[in-house]
Amino acid sequence: MTDAPVAHPYGPDPDQYADLRLPAGPTPPGGWPVAVLVHGGYWRSRYRADLMDPMAQDLTARGLATWNVEYRRPDRHGWDATTRDVAAALAALADLDTALDPARVVTLGHSAGGQLVARLAADAAADPAARVRPALTVSLAGVLDLVEGHRRRLGDGAVQLALGGTPDDVPDVYRASSPAARVPIGLPLAVVSAADDDPDLLATGRSFVAAATRAGDDVVVVDGPGDHFAVIDPASAIWPAVVEVVQAAVRH
Repeated sequence: MTDAPVAHPYGPDPDQYADLRLPAGPTPPGGWPVAVLVHGGYWRSRYRADLMDPMAQDLTARGLATWNVEYRRPDRHGWDATTRDVAAALAALADLDTALDPARVVTLGHSAGGQLVARLAADAAADPAARVRPALTVSLAGVLDLVEGHRRRLGDGAVQLALGGTPDDVPDVYRASSPAARVPIGLPLAVVSAADDDPDLLATGRSFVAAATRAGDDVVVVDGPGDHFAVIDPASAIWPAVVEVVQAAVRH
């Protein structure tokens, strides 16, 4: 494995970059499978991509390239900038001068990042010209129903602050952004939850899984022990189950 990640800008702002890590050894035929990581933090700027570094290191050691995305958060730049950045970071994989396999890309988002990657999947499924279409989208303790998240005041009102209003104020923004409103997503999904997480956050996950299943989406549900951060901790008891769904998605 490379000793340090290499930062690749996908835009001019200091927060528009992703860290690429490559496994050690010869490149496999067709290129490396890729895990795209999108951090959470209730869309607030004080939380950064380094939250995902331990899982990036673990997945790279297991033979996946990792693309750990930083992005502009809405508290400083607005909701549209956040949405555009995560989409641009995914598309930028296609421009890298590196042997990556575009057919074996898995996106993993933690907490608020779970919402961002689930929206990415819905947008990619609806766009015939999408440059990268994930083989699997993994929500790790994700905020998957924004209307319900607003109602329950997740993160001290983080949903309303991030989206710029309530569901009544900006209904079109909620319809476009909330994974629960986008079902069927149209691409394979995994929803990972830890039993000791915030009960209100867990409720948004259950709401999404029910809606996606009714709509005919392919959803794998992974439940296990731990708190909100166990799902991104390679030392946790639930981590092997996360690895299993990722490896199954990129296996030839």
